[in-house]
Amino acid sequence: MNKYRNYFSSPKSEIVKDVLGFLIIGGMVVIAATSPFFVVNLARSFKKFRKYPHKKVYDTFYKLKERGFVNFYEKNNQIYISLTERGKKKAGWLQIDDLRIIKPKKWDGKWRILLFDIAEMKRTYREALRGKLKELGFQLFQKSAWINPYDCAKEVNLLKSFFGLNGKEAKLVISQDIGDDKEFRKFFKV
Repeated sequence: MNKYRNYFSSPKSEIVKDVLGFLIIGGMVVIAATSPFFVVNLARSFKKFRKYPHKKVYDTFYKLKERGFVNFYEKNNQIYISLTERGKKKAGWLQIDDLRIIKPKKWDGKWRILLFDIAEMKRTYREALRGKLKELGFQLFQKSAWINPYDCAKEVNLLKSFFGLNGKEAKLVISQDIGDDKEFRKFFKV
């Protein structure tokens, strides 16, 4: 996909996933610039980073800066750290890569059907979406309609957002009755 794919998918990159994930959710990190213990304060401030050695936190932030994924700037004795556009894309890929649908202990009896009609201009997105749906456990219901028995609204919304799909291009329909569903019940073991 890109030249940094291996760096970000290796076990060593868990801290990279944590940093990018934190920045995509939080938007920005602000640390007092007057402190000579910038990274120590950063690691102490955010529980997610406490599990890593301070030097590893420091190195990760600076590697991300070198690769153009984060920006550092100082203003009013504060250091601001934020994602660049490139960093937002990488963080989005990491979120999509880690996406999973949680199977509840008991099925609620509802089918989730994702309907999509994606223009030929977005063919790459359409193919990537199909691949991710298969990976998430969806089954083909009909052409451009995929089915899953578990609550997946958050996951579908994240996919729609990531691929830039609007409500006309992708819709999630929830139904209790899809007709003869024996094959799907057997497949999903519900």
